Amino acid sequence: MSKLVPPHGSDTLKPLLLEGKEREEEIKKAQRLKRVPMTSRETGDLIMMGIGAFTPLDGFMGYDDWKSVCEEMKMPSKNGLFWPIPITLSAEQDLADSISIGEEVALWDTETDTLMGTMRVTEKYTIDKEYECKQVFWTTDTKHPGVQKVMAQGPVNLAGPVRVVSESYFPEQFKGIYQRPAEARKIFEERGWSTVAALQLRNPMHNSHAYLAWIAIEVCDGVYIHQLLGKLKPGDIPAEVRVRAIDALVNKYFRKERVVQGGYPLEMRYAGPREALLHGVFRQNYGCSHLIVGRDHAGVGDYYGPFDAQKIFREIPEDALKLRPLCMDWTFYCYKCESMASMKTCPHDEVAVIDENGNYVSGARLIISGTMLRKMLAEGKPVPKEFSKPEVIEILREYYASLEEKPQIEVHSKATGQVNPKS
Repeated sequence: MSKLVPPHGSDTLKPLLLEGKEREEEIKKAQRLKRVPMTSRETGDLIMMGIGAFTPLDGFMGYDDWKSVCEEMKMPSKNGLFWPIPITLSAEQDLADSISIGEEVALWDTETDTLMGTMRVTEKYTIDKEYECKQVFWTTDTKHPGVQKVMAQGPVNLAGPVRVVSESYFPEQFKGIYQRPAEARKIFEERGWSTVAALQLRNPMHNSHAYLAWIAIEVCDGVYIHQLLGKLKPGDIPAEVRVRAIDALVNKYFRKERVVQGGYPLEMRYAGPREALLHGVFRQNYGCSHLIVGRDHAGVGDYYGPFDAQKIFREIPEDALKLRPLCMDWTFYCYKCESMASMKTCPHDEVAVIDENGNYVSGARLIISGTMLRKMLAEGKPVPKEFSKPEVIEILREYYASLEEKPQIEVHSKATGQVNPKS
């Protein structure tokens, strides 16, 4: 009997990935079906359904589920199951018009030209894209990368159950990191863990990340460093570089019996609070009892308050998730405490002043963020040693040195500490 938290809305994982002869037959059948092209976001969602990470979904959502998820974060088709973000598939009008209800179609990843699965179309519907953006992203500003994706969708959504035949390039390109939920659960069970804290990562691991992970290990059996392997917005560090940097830090600065690394194939939506809840849903499917929720979880720019993701966990029904958030305050390095600290522990209010060579001048708190780290590296500036471990900085400097055109990175107020941290 497993001691781990059960999957979301189910006693068991519900993977939709076919294997063996059944997979071979589905691939043959798909050659005769109409092709529906998928974006990288839709492909990632399909793979998550395939490996059981989106348990208990059985396909792309219909109109009633889409509308209810936007409004109330509930799925009528699953007896009101909690779900925070619509999982939908769009198509161009001409293609949608050519597809009959009940017809099977082949799902193709347009970027890799790969057959990913099949779907029996049970519904075709249109949506108010601005309404979805306002509900999910809390904005309709087209500068928001998640809003851009929704507004670029085709005009018709197709719904229906899916059968998945591929995990794309993830198992090979990220061998040793990419994991299915069943694989992660097996590792946790073999270690005898019952409480597991997930650390969501889309950036290389700096000292604030490490500090949060060490705190989680103190209160849970172990920590699951779970990094996103799908697409990011321009200017973010690609997954293969991030994997190397995280490996360098974990292998030297963590007890190996208390940490597991994994990766998942989803694309960032940058939906802030709503995406934090989605992270909670699929981390529960991976076997995690807790999710570390720090400053600006899954956020971008200044669209969300620094702790809105923590607030939303307190607003959902108690029984919405079995997983619980580990809410962490603003963390930083304090030169007066001479250690990592947080707003809850450190009495020194002054922001630290660092000279052009990355050396400490005065003050106390050095706010550490992935955005600021990327900006310093992109501009070739010295990085204070308190920001991240030297092994990590070396890998990142090598990456930025290889770029012919350095990205222009804008630092928002939440990354500098120049806003009210309790807002």
